[in-house]
Amino acid sequence: MEASMLFRIKTTILAVFVIPIVLAPNLTFALSPIKVTSSSFRNGGRIGSKYVFSGFGCTGKNVSPEIRWGRLPRGTKSVAVTVYDPDAPTGSGWWHWVVYDIPATVHELPEGAGTKDGHRLPVGSLQAVTDFGAPGYGGPCPPKGDRPHHYIVTVYAIKTAKLPVGPTASPAQIGYFLHFATIGKGKIVGRYGR
Repeated sequence: MEASMLFRIKTTILAVFVIPIVLAPNLTFALSPIKVTSSSFRNGGRIGSKYVFSGFGCTGKNVSPEIRWGRLPRGTKSVAVTVYDPDAPTGSGWWHWVVYDIPATVHELPEGAGTKDGHRLPVGSLQAVTDFGAPGYGGPCPPKGDRPHHYIVTVYAIKTAKLPVGPTASPAQIGYFLHFATIGKGKIVGRYGR
């Protein structure tokens, strides 16, 4: 009788105290949704040639699209915006644009803001080096004959004013810190094929 009682006590202690501590790092909490829109393309729609890359056989204008976002969750100190193609035949997708440290008072990146020098970005904002090898926006340019690729524009509400990275940070480095600092997120998806 004592052995079974001891077993129940140990099991109860394990269930009440140890299991929650072990599982806590794996718990995910719901992020506040952010409404994201663009006058450059509609969600799920085709991205026009004005926003397509100029190079790699593509002949677009390489102008970054206008991106707007709505109300940010309480506690937002800065914003980040990424444009990512998960369909790129690289094994790891393709980062087209990464902007971070955008002040929380800003709710839009205007069309053409993604120049290499970043002079049209909100004051204090930084751009990561993309998979094109330079900072700034690089438009869609999937391989000829591929099915249309998806270009995911994600807006992140961040709980810190600045991410702890330098101005030459890679998209992977930015993504790592976004993972731990994001309190809200929203997206819009454009498509492009040739």
